Amino acid sequence: MFSVLAKIFIKDNKNYKSQEVREGYGKLSGVLGIILNVLLFAGKFIAGFLTGAISVTADAFNNLSDAGSSLVTFIGFKLSSKKSDKDHPFGHGRMEYVAGFIVSMIIFVVGYELIKESVQKLINPQNTEFSQIALIILAASVLIKLYMFIYNRQIAKKINSATMRATALDSINDCIATLVVALSLIANELWGWQIDGITGILVALFIIYNGFISAKEIVGLLLGEAPEAEYVAEIERAVLAQPGIIGVHDLIVHNYGPGRQIISLHAEVDSMQDVNAAHEQIDNAEQVLEKTFGCIAVIHTDPRVLNDGRRDFLMDLCKQVVKQIDPEFSIHDFRMTAGEKSTNLIFDVTITHDTKLSEENIIEEIQSRVKKHDESLNCV
Repeated sequence: MFSVLAKIFIKDNKNYKSQEVREGYGKLSGVLGIILNVLLFAGKFIAGFLTGAISVTADAFNNLSDAGSSLVTFIGFKLSSKKSDKDHPFGHGRMEYVAGFIVSMIIFVVGYELIKESVQKLINPQNTEFSQIALIILAASVLIKLYMFIYNRQIAKKINSATMRATALDSINDCIATLVVALSLIANELWGWQIDGITGILVALFIIYNGFISAKEIVGLLLGEAPEAEYVAEIERAVLAQPGIIGVHDLIVHNYGPGRQIISLHAEVDSMQDVNAAHEQIDNAEQVLEKTFGCIAVIHTDPRVLNDGRRDFLMDLCKQVVKQIDPEFSIHDFRMTAGEKSTNLIFDVTITHDTKLSEENIIEEIQSRVKKHDESLNCV
C-alpha cells in the first residue's frame, strides 16, 4: 500500500537523493503513522477496557504516543526542507536529526511510564478477563505494526534517514510489546498465570533499550560523527580518477543534514605544470564531487615535486620512520629545502585519535630517528 501511495503523492519518487523526494517520503510516513496509530490506540483501549489488563491499556497509550512521534516526524521533514537563509546559510537539514531525537525521547518516556504502571500492577495485582475480541484486536495490531516496521525500514534505507530508522525501531518495539501482552493474556486464561505486571516491566525495558540505541545514533549525527570508511574511500577514488590529480589528503566531510554536506580536501598536482591548468583540474574535480555526492565541494591545491630522486628518497625515509612509530600514522605535504650544511624536511603528520603519544613525543621521536640516518637532516 505504501508504495502505491508514494507513486500517487510523491513526484519522481525513485529519485531518493532529491530533497523534495526525501521530504515527500518523510511526510507520507508521518501522516500514515498518525492515522494507523490513532486507530490502534482506539482498538487497544477498548481491548484494555474489556480485559482490565494494565499492560493492554499501557500498550494503547504507547500507540497514542506513537501518533505524536509520527507528527514529530512529519514536522521534522517539513522544517528540514526549508531553504537556507541569512541565519542558517547551510539550510535546516539537521532538523531531521532533531525530530529523530525527539522520537527517541518519546520512546524513553513511554518505557518509563510503562514500568511505573507495571510495578503498581505487581504491588496491587488484579485479575484480567480473557476476551476473544481483545485478542483479535491485539493480533491485528501486531500485523499492522509489523507492516509499519517494514515500510519505515525500507524508507530509511532508500533515503538514508536516521529519523526513519528510529521510527522503524519504534514500530518493531510495539510489535514485540503487543505480542508479549497478548501471550500474557493467553497464559492467564490457560494456566492462571498472573504475569501482567512482569510482562509490562519486560516490555518497558525492551522499549527503553531500543530508545537508547536510536538516541545514540542520532546524537552521533548531531555531534558530527566521522563518515563511514567506504564513503571516504568513494570520495578519494572519485578525485583521484580526475586527470592531473596524484594524491589526496586532509579530507573532511561537514554534515549539515541529509543531502547538505560540504566536502573539503587537499589535492596534489604536479608543481611544474601551468597554474591555470592545475586550477582547471581542481575545478573539474569539484564539479564531479558535487554531481556524484550532491554536496558542496572545496578543494585546496597542493603542488608536488615529481621526478626528484633525492626528495623521493627522503620522503620515503620519513614515511618509514613515521610508520615505525605507529602503522596508522601517515605524512603528506612533503617539501625539502637544502642548505650548505643541513636540509630541512617539511611535512605534516596525520595521527590517530586514540594514540597514547603526545604531539611533542611524536615530533621528538621522528627527529631522533631521522637524524640516526643523517645528522644533517632537520624535520619541521
